[in-house]
Order: sequence, then structure tokens, then C-alpha cells
Amino acid sequence: MTARRKLFTSESVNEGHPDKVSDRISDAVLDLLIGQDPMARVACETACTTNYVLIMGEVTCAAYDPGKGQRAGERLRHDVEQAARAAIRDIGYTDEEIGFDADTCQIDVRLHPQSADISQGVTEGQGLDKDQGAGDQGMMFGYACDETPNLMPLPIDLAQRLAKRLTDVRKDGTLRWLRPDGKTQVTIEYDETDRPVRVHTIVISTQHDETICENGGKGNVGQPAKQQIIDHVIRPIVPPELWDAQTIIHINPTGRFVIGGPHGDSGLTGRKIIVDTYGGMGRHGGGAFSGKDPSKVDRSAAYAARWVAKNIVAAGLAKRCEVQIAYAIGVAKPVSVNVNTFGTGTVDDLDLCDIVTEVFDLRPKAILEALDLRRPVFQPTAAYGHFGRDGDGFTWEKTTRVDALRAAADKRAVSA
Repeated sequence: MTARRKLFTSESVNEGHPDKVSDRISDAVLDLLIGQDPMARVACETACTTNYVLIMGEVTCAAYDPGKGQRAGERLRHDVEQAARAAIRDIGYTDEEIGFDADTCQIDVRLHPQSADISQGVTEGQGLDKDQGAGDQGMMFGYACDETPNLMPLPIDLAQRLAKRLTDVRKDGTLRWLRPDGKTQVTIEYDETDRPVRVHTIVISTQHDETICENGGKGNVGQPAKQQIIDHVIRPIVPPELWDAQTIIHINPTGRFVIGGPHGDSGLTGRKIIVDTYGGMGRHGGGAFSGKDPSKVDRSAAYAARWVAKNIVAAGLAKRCEVQIAYAIGVAKPVSVNVNTFGTGTVDDLDLCDIVTEVFDLRPKAILEALDLRRPVFQPTAAYGHFGRDGDGFTWEKTTRVDALRAAADKRAVSA
């Protein structure tokens, strides 16, 4: 009797999705402010709908000190608006006919300084222990596994790469009929040992113009367009050994996706937290990332937790690893650190907890310094996931503590 196999599904959305438009604008504002003042405090939320953007939240930045008078506030609003328009333009919303245009959309900026009550617990020298405290209470999770070279779960890794490919073939002109909005979804079949063996289902929904619809633009997307998605999006991304004649492929299953982006659905910062992380593989602490400066542990500690988990797997100490870090607002030292290797570890999980606290300094200030987070590197994170990425800005993806982890594990093994 053939063993039954498990299915696991993850989804992604591309940068033209309305929620990702909002994330991108929020991170554009963050990069603007932290680029002028590395110590800037930013909690920026964005909402968008048909040709309208609302940017709101709390910011404190030396370059726009309210004490400098009305002109500082006016300059802040102007610079934030220009950063938002540049982000929208780069995504590809440049046509008022599709309901959202970088140059004509109305942008309201409603930003004010951070609460002094929060600031005193976060600013170094003012908190409970005079160290830089956590910007909020809460728990953050990081995850890594050996399913892919970048140590990400295969379902979300493929979904993110397919979403990015949709954007690439639109922007480089390969598929000129594509519009910015789009979603992907990948279902992976796992064997009885929890190893991925094949792609079960791929779903791609992409916004498009009228020219590829059948029946004079009034019908559904035609078969030639679907084949173009298979040829130019799916085949370059999904390894051929992972899909076969039984793999199910749905492309624009509703048949039509002309109206999309903020015109088709409103967008909001922080509404894609599972897309941003591990696609549902592993747990999530609930905090969103975009628009938050790195003093907020929702962001920086989640990055640190991924850094820890990835280094543990890269060091060969586990095949799967989930790390939880928890904080109290205004307190520097984590209230707890937990490591779970799901029975795949070469070291006991409790020992791994001790090793992690020995090798990694997880106080907020130490995280900012180790990962070099006080610089404008956040816009690229706003779409296609915050983890499993390459590039100078993604410092939490670097396996810089592998040797230290192995040495600490070996030391414990000798002393046991």
C-alpha cells in the first residue's frame, strides 16, 4: 500500500497588489527618514484605494524637528509625498485609466511625533535599565529549514519567486499585456519523512489589459495568454524535476482580472504578514514589518530570529528550526528565548537555547549593530518576502555565526 502524502500550500502577492503598494509606500517613508537621521523613529501606516493614498502614523526625525516651526512640517509632508509617488511610479501605476496613477492620485500625509511615553523606554539612557529597551512587548518567530539552498520552506520560496517573475516579465516587456497586480500560490507534496517531492498545484492570478481577452475584450483570458504564463513565468522558476503531467496549473481561474490594484481593492500596510515571512510554515508573533524603524522589535527581532534559525540549520545542528524571542516594552534583555528543532536537532533543544544566548546578543541595540539596520535598506523588503533574499541589505540572511555555534555545541558535547 502506497503511503499517503501530505500537501502544504503557501501564497505570495507581487508589488502591485494593493496591500504591497501600501507596504512599499510605508517603507519608502522609512527609508527617506532613516536616510536623513539614522536614529529616526518611524511607525508609518499607509492605506490606498482608487487614486487615493493616506499616509499616517508617528515619526520623529531630526531633519523635520517640529520645534523648527511650520516650515519643517511642510517640508516633511512634501518629501513624504514625493517619496510615495516615486514608489508608486516604480511599481508601475502610471495610468489614470486603470484607477491609480502616481502623478495624479491624491495623497494625504497625517504624521506626528512619537509618544514621549514610548520614547523614554526605547531611548538609550532613559529606560528601566538605561540600555536601549524594546519598542514594544511581544513575541517574534524565526524559521529555517533545509528544503532549499536559501534555507526557506519550498512552498513560499517558489511562490515568492513566481510573484517576482510576474513583475520581471511585465517590466522588461516580455509580456506587455500584464498589469501590476498579481498573486501566486504553490502546493507542495511531502513524503512520509517530511521531504518535498513534487509540485502538486500552481495558481497564478495576474492583472491584465483587455487585449488578451477573447470575444473582443468582453470574455475570459484566452489559452494563448495562459500558455505564455506557463512558458515565461512558471518554467523559468519551477525546477522541471518537481512537476509532471499530474501537476495542476490554474491561471486566472476566474477568467478575467482587468480591474485590480488599489482600484480593485483597498490596500493597507501590514496585511500580508504570512506572505512576508514563511508562508504559514512555522508560527508568527502577529507583528507586521513595513513602515517600522528597527527600534521596533516587531521588525528587528523577527529579523534576528530568522538570523539565529538560519545559522543553526546552516551549521548542521538541525534540519528544521524555529526560534522564538519575547520582549517587554522598555526592557533590553529578552524575557525568553526558545528553540524548537522538531526532533531534527543534533543538540538538545534546551542546550541549543543556552548556545543561542551565548553566541547571539539579542538586546535591541545589539541587534541593530550586528545587522547594520540603521540605514535606508527597507524598500526592497516590501515585496517578495523579508527572508530567503540576497543582497547587501538582507544582513539577517548571512550565516556569520555558523562557526561560533558549532564551537559552542562541540564544547558542550565534550563537557557532557
